[in-house]
Amino acid sequence: MKDNLHKINSPQSLNSYIKSICDIMRRLGRAGALQYVPELTWMLFLRILDEQEEKREQEEKAVGKKFRPLLEYPYRWRDWASPEGKKRKELQDSTFGAFMSFVNEELIPYLKKLKEKPGATSGQKVLSEVFSYIEKTGIDTERNLLEILDKIHMLRSEQVDHTHMFTLSQVYETLLLKMGEKNNDGGQFFTPREVIRVMVQTIKPQVGETVYDPCCGTGGFLAQAYQFMKPQAKTGSDIEMLKTGTFYGREKEDLVYPIALANLILHEIDEPHIWHGNTLTGQEKYGGLFEDAPALFDVILTNPPFGGKEGKEAQTNFAYKTGATQVLFLQHVIDRLKEGGRCGIVIDEGVLFRTKKGICFNKA
Repeated sequence: MKDNLHKINSPQSLNSYIKSICDIMRRLGRAGALQYVPELTWMLFLRILDEQEEKREQEEKAVGKKFRPLLEYPYRWRDWASPEGKKRKELQDSTFGAFMSFVNEELIPYLKKLKEKPGATSGQKVLSEVFSYIEKTGIDTERNLLEILDKIHMLRSEQVDHTHMFTLSQVYETLLLKMGEKNNDGGQFFTPREVIRVMVQTIKPQVGETVYDPCCGTGGFLAQAYQFMKPQAKTGSDIEMLKTGTFYGREKEDLVYPIALANLILHEIDEPHIWHGNTLTGQEKYGGLFEDAPALFDVILTNPPFGGKEGKEAQTNFAYKTGATQVLFLQHVIDRLKEGGRCGIVIDEGVLFRTKKGICFNKA
């Protein structure tokens, strides 16, 4: 299979390859991106994570450090999904349906419960949360599943020309963009990457500062902030701070929350501190990754939802009582910003220029 690989040397060829994988999913009756992206998300996540783990193992062994993998045999991609994987060959040589049974009855439950493992690392807890809302694969047959796995497996660093491309996280970005396409199902809105880049470059977050997005979606602002801050890191402690103690967010949607975690990990953020729940009401679904988050943040970058309506449960948490979602988020941002902190926020003209409503915000 390796000899048959073609070099991916442009964003266009990368997008074309991803489209060929999406076409298989659509062939299985999943017309909209929100119906197939979550499935491809966890497969692609495990594929790229496995490659990152192999690289990290080599680096740590080279400097004499003991390597602690996130996953052990047979749950690594190289074991069960790779065409040459020992576990995959074993399952395919076994009884009919053994491969599907392994994925649905062993692999996914193991990954979901990884955070409960005694001594689970922060990375394992994050990985477990990526699978928090996955019950089983939605692929209908073993043959179709293996076809998709084989195509995803061929996406590896040696296939991508890095003189023209960034990391394989761009593959993931392509999928996220499909979720935000016009007329797509689900009613989700995703901030254009060009807007995110301009906002980050304007705010200029610095190493040592905390960065927060109270409605982070798939994590676009946090990922772009990391890319901006990464060249500033000059020491090992700088890098450690960026990867483990800099980026914080909140996300309400069950579908989007695990995608945000996967996206940030694939952008090299080892510990994305994402709180799962309703930011405005404070109703929590899972806060384990946000336990040590600071009360106030140096930098806030966000694009809150417009036009929504919140009930009295949310309004009681804010000085100005209104059902307008964007106004409540604006107050939340003001409340969470450090004295002297900086904020980049997308807000509608109604909030900015509706002067007759008596809206007045002051940051002491």
